[in-house]
Amino acid sequence: MNTEFTLFDRQLTLIRYPAKHQHKSLQAWDSADELVIEHLLTEQCVPDAQPWIIMNDDFGSLATFFAGQNATTAVPTWVSDSTIARLSLAENLQVNHCKQVDVVDCLASLPTAPALVVIKVPRTLALLEHQLIQLRSVVSAQTHIVAAAKVKAVTRGVLDLFEKYLGPTRTSLAKKKSRLIFCEADSSKLNTPVSSPYPTRWQCTLATGQAVSVSNHANVFSRQSLDIGARLLLEHMTVADHDHVVDLGCGNGVLGLNALSLAPGCKVTFVDESLMAVESAKDNVANNFQDQVEQCEFVASNCLESLLDRPYRPLVTKVFCNPPFHQQNAITDHIAWQMFHDAYELLNKGGHLIVVANRHLDYYPKLKRLFGGVNTIANDRKFVIYSAAKR
Repeated sequence: MNTEFTLFDRQLTLIRYPAKHQHKSLQAWDSADELVIEHLLTEQCVPDAQPWIIMNDDFGSLATFFAGQNATTAVPTWVSDSTIARLSLAENLQVNHCKQVDVVDCLASLPTAPALVVIKVPRTLALLEHQLIQLRSVVSAQTHIVAAAKVKAVTRGVLDLFEKYLGPTRTSLAKKKSRLIFCEADSSKLNTPVSSPYPTRWQCTLATGQAVSVSNHANVFSRQSLDIGARLLLEHMTVADHDHVVDLGCGNGVLGLNALSLAPGCKVTFVDESLMAVESAKDNVANNFQDQVEQCEFVASNCLESLLDRPYRPLVTKVFCNPPFHQQNAITDHIAWQMFHDAYELLNKGGHLIVVANRHLDYYPKLKRLFGGVNTIANDRKFVIYSAAKR
């Protein structure tokens, strides 16, 4: 992995957390980061005293650059939904001996009257919409608003959201396959009330026939409907009252909800790297299984690190997982591989990891190499469910 970042006579060491699991072709910054840094320094946009905001800084490269630029630069408020981004930021600030920044999640309040807002355009348009609605209540016509993304991500839909919620929007010329977005906040638009469409809600019928209402914050995977892989897994889950279940990469928590419905006495730990996902799962347990809230725990973590780092690990018997195969815009299997390793380490002897995945990902050899025995529980034309037992 390339870790040496040089720009404007500054050299930083930047990693994507966890560095030990990253492919050598990946790095913690992209050309969109470089382009926005060049713009901010050339135009002298970074405030010395007024508050300013950085949103969706994938691995903390922007915050690290500006937190260490000079002693007079104001410390930004850094906004992200990603636990991995937070961990990357913390490590990058420490390694480069930079000032700490004010870290908040995407559901927290933003500082009022920021002089500058920098946005890395997220993969999820719903998250961008949520953040633009948030910004309406704090920015003014004097706020400098600039966003950055790869050219392919600067779509008409993205520009329409900026214009709908903030004001007139234009783009820069493309450079190294990236582009900037400049938005001028319109006072009359800011003064017009809007209602956020988030969280979204829909009904789902669990394997027991129980109907539940599923709430989804803006950045939750499969926010608008039940994921078809999860739908297959719901039909083939087996849980007993004595089980301690982990819903790994829980999203809105529908697999954990199904476990609570199948076995009212079981314990469930909901784990996701997205804070919005963890909050959605928490809301869904409270709204649908209020009597079982005390049996549940909700953890924001990179895979299962937070549980494995505890002095006393929970006695886990089953881990259910629908692993992602991308990180930001990179296609990668390192997250799934870490999930499998962490599950093996966390599970009690005799415990099971149950994975649903697209057939083309071919996780069987990886699971067999790690666990030894792997069974196929079910499959259809697109998905397959594997069960791997810890011996």
